[in-house]
Amino acid sequence: MYSVEEIKELLKAFDESKATKLAIQDANGERLTITQKTETAVVSPATEQPAAVQVTVEKPSAAAPLVHEEKQPAEDGTPVAAPMIGVFYAAPSPDKDPYVTVGSKVNKGDVLCLIEAMKLMNEVTAERSGEIAAVCVENGQVVEFGQTLFRIK
Repeated sequence: MYSVEEIKELLKAFDESKATKLAIQDANGERLTITQKTETAVVSPATEQPAAVQVTVEKPSAAAPLVHEEKQPAEDGTPVAAPMIGVFYAAPSPDKDPYVTVGSKVNKGDVLCLIEAMKLMNEVTAERSGEIAAVCVENGQVVEFGQTLFRIK
């Protein structure tokens, strides 16, 4: 679960951005969605209406898929999507080898990479066994929720 301080930090950063929606999922599958709704109304210059911000925290359900597919040409393998927004790290530290590379054999539950979100390192694991067909992002790249990180065939 997200702490009050983490949510306040997210709200501050979200308010300063021009984004209208932010969705984050932690390693436990809990999702935090922040949506900013702007009111369109006729107002006099002396009275401005602030934008409303809606925050929801959702528990994952079996009926609702947690991964959304990117619109890309069909490629070999099952996509492994980013479970949250953050910085992608291919290795446990800069001086270590990457967890996986193209051609690596993986088993269900193997660590594929790390995503740093709010100063926490979150492991992304394989949801099935197979072979890494593609690494779709670069080390140190900021990734979005649902963005394809790997393809496993």
